Amino acid sequence: MDVNEPLIRTGHPPHTGNHKKNRFPLFRILRKVTFFFIMLILAFHLLDFIPGFYQRERTIKEILEVLERHPTGLATVTKEELAEVIYEEAIRHNYDPKFILAIIAIESSFQNWSVSEQGAKGLMQIMPYVAESLAQELGIEWSGDRTLFNPYLNIRMGTYYLNQLIRDFNDIRVALVAYNHGPTYIRGLIERKEGIPLNYYRKFVTTYQNI
Repeated sequence: MDVNEPLIRTGHPPHTGNHKKNRFPLFRILRKVTFFFIMLILAFHLLDFIPGFYQRERTIKEILEVLERHPTGLATVTKEELAEVIYEEAIRHNYDPKFILAIIAIESSFQNWSVSEQGAKGLMQIMPYVAESLAQELGIEWSGDRTLFNPYLNIRMGTYYLNQLIRDFNDIRVALVAYNHGPTYIRGLIERKEGIPLNYYRKFVTTYQNI
């Protein structure tokens, strides 16, 4: 045979493998149906996620607007990140974000570098010995003032501490007063069956309503 003559097959055409595609039509149908239902389920979950996402962004924006109305002593980018931290800690402890903002307003007037006459420091005015214990419980590296004046860590410790007080006293009014006056002092009043000063709580309510 001439080597230049093209090779021509005779008989049946070569198998192309198309028969494999037709061997399991039911499987392909089931796979498509399964894929459809998976996408349908994801779509429903996505519809639930989108409103939650926009609610989160809207709330963080509202928190930031409150922070920007006050001289915090913080850079703009820090305030933006702080707004997110306040939102996340509020969700973590099942607070209204305004609840945390009201405490910050009363305790430090939103001034990050605030120090009270008693020595409480930061946005949520935490005493150093209390903050050191809280940092240990939360796994936060304790560096004294550096930790207390870190606005993100101060908020984490303050909201965690308040949550502890609410659980301990089982009364949000008493817990708020204990946050300001100290739990030891308030427990002493309760043990002696003396009246608990509620001026701080009343101030909190007014501040909360006006945030």
